[in-house]
Amino acid sequence: MTQRSESGFLVLADISGFTAFVTATELEHGAEVTGVLLDGVMEALAPPLEIQELEGDAVFALASDGSHSSADRALLDAFDRAFAVFSERQREIALDMSCSCRACRGVLGLSLKLIVHHGSFMRQVVRGKSRLAGPDIILAHRFLKNDVEPRTYVLFTDSAVERLGIDPQATGLARYTGRYAYFEDRNYFVASLDRFGRRGEGVSSEMLLGLRSLLGDLALGADPRAEDDLRSVVAA
Repeated sequence: MTQRSESGFLVLADISGFTAFVTATELEHGAEVTGVLLDGVMEALAPPLEIQELEGDAVFALASDGSHSSADRALLDAFDRAFAVFSERQREIALDMSCSCRACRGVLGLSLKLIVHHGSFMRQVVRGKSRLAGPDIILAHRFLKNDVEPRTYVLFTDSAVERLGIDPQATGLARYTGRYAYFEDRNYFVASLDRFGRRGEGVSSEMLLGLRSLLGDLALGADPRAEDDLRSVVAA
């Protein structure tokens, strides 16, 4: 067994509504539809992130500190792409009238959320199999269970906000407090994207969500601009 310690961004891209979807749809098409969506998310995130594992309805990825892949702007661009590709593939499936199964017709009921945490972890290789370990790996996954009401959002933990240099109040991020067993209470901050699409219709693929527009300059230490917002920059 070999192992080494690192730190970096830990990112989980999770499909909301997954359990209800797979239990109410045909096995073959339900799995195919969610597979297409997750494939798009992985393609959008890597690079700059490094995909670690596909965990049912979630993609687990990371960007180690000190690497070019952890650059703030590159990460925010990747998050933008993940939402755009997810929505685009949803719409392609929904508009394909060649199949009327429940999975293809119900795909717009799914949504995407991102958990962005920064912490330490250990890379282990046991009998040729690589895995990540450490309390921050567990904590990042715990943030999937939260009190956030929106279905489509980006959740930044307190350590991720600090690392990115984001001022949550200046950017209008909603503040929550997470209480998880074996961990101290942790603050986290949420950018809701639900306003870009009505429930059941997904986020419009013509909407560039603009996370980098909102957060990129702040991450570089620039003064926040009053007009910065998560907004559409391309008219449908």
